[in-house]
Amino acid sequence: MTREFTGWHMLALMVGGFGIIITVNLTLAWNAVATFPGLETRNSYVVSQKFEADRAAQNALRWDVDASIVDGTLTVAIMDKDGNPVQAEVTRATLGRATHTGEDSTPEFTWNGAALTAPVTAGEGYWNLRLELIAPDGTKFRRRFPLTAK
Repeated sequence: MTREFTGWHMLALMVGGFGIIITVNLTLAWNAVATFPGLETRNSYVVSQKFEADRAAQNALRWDVDASIVDGTLTVAIMDKDGNPVQAEVTRATLGRATHTGEDSTPEFTWNGAALTAPVTAGEGYWNLRLELIAPDGTKFRRRFPLTAK
């Protein structure tokens, strides 16, 4: 015995199929908005007015900066143009994931004579270190370092 495929069956298939698509889209959109880490700056126009001058001052330092996470230790090595280590003052540091702020932490750096080091709890994967320093001559240095912890 065969059942007849009616308009009600077609309506149920259409409502069910589009219902699944709409539910998935709404779930993904909600998760994207809920986990967005936020703004880099409140007023990008004001920041842009000083951007070129700040970048030129930072580039004039001619620092070579290397950041890494190895065995739970975050190391930031700063070398001047002659290859000598630079001890800069850390004014702000944030270590976190690129996709959410749930694992953000503020490393407490100490100077070991060659680099700035800090113990961190960083699981495997990609991390960002947002670092603001003051050079010995008073120049502000600001960078974001993408890192991979293994």
